[in-house]
Order: sequence, then structure tokens, then C-alpha cells
Amino acid sequence: MKLDQAYSGNVFICSSESYEDAKAVIYGMPMDYTVSYRPGSRFGPARIRQASVGLEEYSPYLDKSILDETYFDAGDLLLPFGNAARSLDVIGDYVRGLLKDGKFPIGLGGEHLVSWPVIQAMYEQYPDLAVIHIDAHADLRDQYEGEPLSHSTPIRKAAELMGGKNIYQFGIRSGSKEEFLYGRQNINFHPFEVAVPLKTELPKMGSRPVYVTIDIDVLDPSCAPGTGTAEAGGITSKELLQAVHLIARSDVNVVGCDLVEVAPIYDPTEQTQIVAAKLIREMLLGFVK
Repeated sequence: MKLDQAYSGNVFICSSESYEDAKAVIYGMPMDYTVSYRPGSRFGPARIRQASVGLEEYSPYLDKSILDETYFDAGDLLLPFGNAARSLDVIGDYVRGLLKDGKFPIGLGGEHLVSWPVIQAMYEQYPDLAVIHIDAHADLRDQYEGEPLSHSTPIRKAAELMGGKNIYQFGIRSGSKEEFLYGRQNINFHPFEVAVPLKTELPKMGSRPVYVTIDIDVLDPSCAPGTGTAEAGGITSKELLQAVHLIARSDVNVVGCDLVEVAPIYDPTEQTQIVAAKLIREMLLGFVK
């Protein structure tokens, strides 16, 4: 697969036509084979792109315009439907190619398991990597119903790979008792809140490389009903935007990011993908230096 031709579909607003000249590459990971409740997030990347046409190019938060940036939307990866293991291999190989070419990867999910091979690739490139994980769910199970490849396991896998104290979790409000115990003992674990603990933790990270993974279900269902496993009691889109801007204005060196679990079939109002598109704009403008 050519890195500049993942799939010939609609693209994120103002995408460059040149892969070679782009600093960042947006790519979709349309996989939802292991979800434990409602499927449909494989349609998320395409609908986020469609919603992006309603965005202004200018961000008043960051005083930047995407017209002044060079990024390329490669479309969705062609994943072998139903084969989770092989799909993860395809994703990991693709991201390794992006890193080899010096590109900043921006992934669109898809279920949260798609972040696991990306984190593996990023850790290979940056051995001192930290992960910022913003989510309603802990994703710290070692298996779900006997299956280790599950959207409830990626952060546990990351912790076992790179050490739990290199992972910072925010907004968690759902998980098993065992997950919460594991998180409190092994992770920089901040349940329920996002912006306030983020302000405290970011200075501790210094200028180290950081990968940011955001599950849209960290938002309250009133803000983002279009997701597979909605959880009441979440934060607002205003706070999530604030979190992105806190990271963008900090000293950490963000080296990649993703936004996952948008399942548009459950949101006829399209507000979920509208929020997601704006978050991608802000991450693009704030994280890519």
C-alpha cells in the first residue's frame, strides 16, 4: 500500500494534494470488530471528514489557520474485514512508514483497539514516550470474555509494553473494579476529571515525546451520543477543547495523536462528528509544530 493512497475517498477540509510536502498525515482506521456493545465506529472516519466541511479554517483559540498548514489526508486504510489481528498489523506497518518519512500521524477511528499498534510503532520510534489517554473507559482489561484483542484492552497492553507510569489517564468513569485498582496502582490515573489534573501533570512530563489518544465517549452523551458505549456523567466539549489546548501550549513534544469511537449511526443530529472534526482541527493546529 502506498502511503499517499490509503483510499480514494472524501478528505478532511483543506487537505493538501501532496503527501511529500505535508508535515502531518490524517488516516482512517475503519475497524469495529471487537466492540462489546454497539458497532458502527468503522464509519466514523468518513463522517468526520464530511463534517469538516462545515468548519472555519481559522481557530480563534490558537490564532492559526489550517490554510497555513501542510497536511495530507490519505483516506481510510484498507483493512481485512473481520480479521482484527491482521488489521492491527496493517495499521502498525502504515504508521511505521509515516514515521520513517518524518510525518506526524493523526489517526481517525474506529474502535479504540486501533490505537494499540500505533502506540507500539510510536514507542519503537520514541523509547521515552509518554501516552495521554482521555476516555470514559479505563481500557485496562487484559482480556474481554477470553479475548485479548478487544477495545477494552489497548491501554493495558500499552502499560505492559512501556510501563504504566509512562501513561496518563484522564476522565475515566467506567470500568471493572479490577481495572480501577490496576489504574490507581500502576498508572497516572485521574478518574472523572480532565482539565484540572491535566494542568498538574503536564509540567511533570517536561519536553518528552507524547502520544495523545482521545475516545470521543469521554464527552457526556448529551454532547456526543454517536458512540458505541456511551457513559453518563462526562465532560463537555468545551472542556475537551480546553484539554487539547492545554496540551498544545505545554512544553511536551506531541509526536502523534488519534481520535476514536465515533459511531455516527447513533447520532442523527451529527453533533458527534461535528465535535470530532473541530477537535481534529485543533489538534492539527496545536500539536503539529
